[in-house]
Amino acid sequence: MHTRDGDTELSQELESVPPSPARPARLHPFRGLRLAPAKVADPSAARALARPYREVARRLASWQSEGLMELDDVPALYLHEYTVHGITIRGLVGALDLSTRATTLEDSAVLPHEDIHSAQAGDLASRMYEMGLDPAPILLVHRGPTQIRTLIRDTAATLPDHEFRDGAGQEHRVWRLRDARQLETIAHGLADSTLLIADGHHRYAAYLELQEARYPGWDRGLAMVVDQEDTPLFLGAIHRVLHQVPLDAVAQAAAATGRVTRNGDRMSALAKLGPRSVVATDGESWLSIEWSVDSEQLSPLEHLHGDVLPRLRSRAGHGASGDASSPRLSYHHSVDSALEGLHGKHVAVLLPAPDFELVNRTVQRGRLLPEKATSFQPKPSLGVIMRPVPHTGA
Repeated sequence: MHTRDGDTELSQELESVPPSPARPARLHPFRGLRLAPAKVADPSAARALARPYREVARRLASWQSEGLMELDDVPALYLHEYTVHGITIRGLVGALDLSTRATTLEDSAVLPHEDIHSAQAGDLASRMYEMGLDPAPILLVHRGPTQIRTLIRDTAATLPDHEFRDGAGQEHRVWRLRDARQLETIAHGLADSTLLIADGHHRYAAYLELQEARYPGWDRGLAMVVDQEDTPLFLGAIHRVLHQVPLDAVAQAAAATGRVTRNGDRMSALAKLGPRSVVATDGESWLSIEWSVDSEQLSPLEHLHGDVLPRLRSRAGHGASGDASSPRLSYHHSVDSALEGLHGKHVAVLLPAPDFELVNRTVQRGRLLPEKATSFQPKPSLGVIMRPVPHTGA
């Protein structure tokens, strides 16, 4: 499993996200579970959801008896608005229907854009089942139709059911949507939508694993649907560090498929970072690697993982199974983090921020980007809206 700045073996095999539910996409009302504002983004909340997972339901029941958690009596869809550093995101939160399977790309209601590790998805599925809880929504984005956008804006102009600032500084407003006309508008508006997974690929795969096992209550999974044209999530780059790999080896592997230019310093190298190029450095020397535009419109990330990394694996003589001496690939959300501690022994590969249209185009062509291709931000704090799934059904 990976942390935000995690690592994996270069030679480790990845598997694709399982098939999508068939269209239309459907969000079902559910009984929302909320932490008290003082507990949202508080470290004690993370501890309450930690091992042993079978004890989570008991811990949360204790919190509920103490008034630190509230469960709605009546199912609803929810409009959740959160603001982080001046960026406001609004999304519809519901229980995504997982009970069908698409047979074609055109029939798919939900499309992933990244590879996953199936073992990690399996771990998450076991964890959620033991907890009896869907602790956080996956983030889905689409171009929302006019009727849903109007409903969201009209609702956001009214008094919310809940409004607070959490311990991480996020400001939240939440509305319950129970009116039959509201639910019908949402259902009709989503009928023609294709939802792109922005965050939560492994959790989504875990949802499907639980659904395919026919566990009660897991025909659905918690999801937040954001209109990328209305309150867009920001796409940031996730940089790579190749551990114990010489910069010259990266240059030779890249030169086979792209143009490598040596630069004298950090500023001149970073100036060349762009939609068709990456920057590689061991902290002492700097390279820019540029790929020409081709008919497939491959991104620099796809060239890196499809052209450069396989040549490094071949050079190192490692098979698909890997071993203790296999090069490691770690992920970093900031340039400073990626550059820290290179000392001429490791190579940081700095990537441009991905473009939403490029991600969407890749998905529409039936391709997946490599793991940790994008960082959609900001994400909501844990505990604002959760979905209980007791083992007897939900």
